[in-house]
Amino acid sequence: MLLPVFEWCDATALGAAVRNSLWLFPVIESVHLLGLSVLGGALLVVDLRLLGVGLKKQTIAELAGQMRPWLLGAVSVMGVTGFLLFLSESIKCYYNDAFWLKIETLPVALLFSFTVRARVAGAGGLDASLRTRIVGAISIALWFTVAAAGRWIGFSG
Repeated sequence: MLLPVFEWCDATALGAAVRNSLWLFPVIESVHLLGLSVLGGALLVVDLRLLGVGLKKQTIAELAGQMRPWLLGAVSVMGVTGFLLFLSESIKCYYNDAFWLKIETLPVALLFSFTVRARVAGAGGLDASLRTRIVGAISIALWFTVAAAGRWIGFSG
């Protein structure tokens, strides 16, 4: 049912330009991976703090506030670069199970991060509670799934 949409994406001039360029795909992929590194760092430092690990002199709320601009910037970079990468190989993605796992998990991870996790982290004090630990563990599991599935797209299909 979605195949015609994926075929249209594959046929766009932008998708073709990225796919046919000698250097464009690797540059975009590199920027995407740099965004992933920043995203992972911004998420992991807060998630570990939610779990009660590290940076215990800062409240969870302070740390989450400091990491929020990095998180938003990284999500933006990854959204733009991910879209360009998708356009260049959308037909491959359509038939790729790892792509579908990523696409199904990504909105859940984003929604969880910007609602539940943001609320819990924003109210977090110096001590991690059972609630913060559960939220931190769920966040790590969701984002690990997104990242691992995204990485596996290149190895499968």
